[in-house]
Amino acid sequence: MVTSSCPPIPQRQCHDWTLEAIEALLDAPLLDLLWQAQQVHREAHPEGYRVQLASLLSVRTGGCEEDCAYCSQSIHHSSDVTGQPALEVEAVLERAQAARRAGAHRFCMGWAWRQIRDGAPFESMLAMVRGVRALGMEACVTAGMLTESQARRLAEAGLTAYNHNLDTGPGHYERITSTRTYQERLETLARVRQAGISLCCGGIIGMGESRRDRAALLQVLASLDPHPESVPINALVAVPGTPLEGQPPVDPLDLVRMVAVARILMPTSRVRLSAGRDQLSREAQILCLQAGADSIFYGEALLTTGNPEVEADRALLAAAGVAVDDAGT
Repeated sequence: MVTSSCPPIPQRQCHDWTLEAIEALLDAPLLDLLWQAQQVHREAHPEGYRVQLASLLSVRTGGCEEDCAYCSQSIHHSSDVTGQPALEVEAVLERAQAARRAGAHRFCMGWAWRQIRDGAPFESMLAMVRGVRALGMEACVTAGMLTESQARRLAEAGLTAYNHNLDTGPGHYERITSTRTYQERLETLARVRQAGISLCCGGIIGMGESRRDRAALLQVLASLDPHPESVPINALVAVPGTPLEGQPPVDPLDLVRMVAVARILMPTSRVRLSAGRDQLSREAQILCLQAGADSIFYGEALLTTGNPEVEADRALLAAAGVAVDDAGT
């Protein structure tokens, strides 16, 4: 088995993984990789397997100025969903209450923005964060870039986490978007961390990247100090009208491998099985749980793409014998 100069043990986060070591893990025999991921996961989580349920709501849909090739909400693509007004605070909090009743522990809210806009929209966002936290749930926001002042105010409102995915490795990034640089993404993450907000940061596979590109994404994530508290692993949903609409489906075992290596590199992070999960069989999802995924997005939709329904998710977790974190109280 492949290790770096510091072993992946929970008490000592490792940030010096080489690209070659990560590539070797991604290319390792699957059963050996799963065994190593299991060992790391169980050492980091001696209480056993527990999964957090997270619900995701699109508050402001469509009309984004970015040109991300995978996204159905970009004004640069024919898939853009425009003309939908942003949801009001009361409507969002009603959805949060419904998610809580259905068992969700974390409520995530998305705005299709290049960057957070000051004024009434931002004040509404802060009210939503406060309202979700008052329900006893974790609150997560994804809304593009932000300033130090905005990050500070979100922290004061009680925001649990800010999602800002790196999407892919640095070498492949310019093939995915031209309206924002990789460095700008890293600077946004630094502002979030400086404000004392947890990071939710991961990526997407299936966008034409190489194994080395996947390794490079994981290397950047594992080099963040401390590691992101939450690492979503997404499989591309090839939406018609986007530049990546012709990409073939991701091999489910490639997703299993990404989850396993993320777990080995970042032992205590929540590894979230995210977009593309509705394309996986029950058995493939259970393999991802075995590989170290300990959170799933729960409910009927992820922003603008499908997701398995609540009862199917409950049945899946029961079949896997996985305990679920208690919903907010």
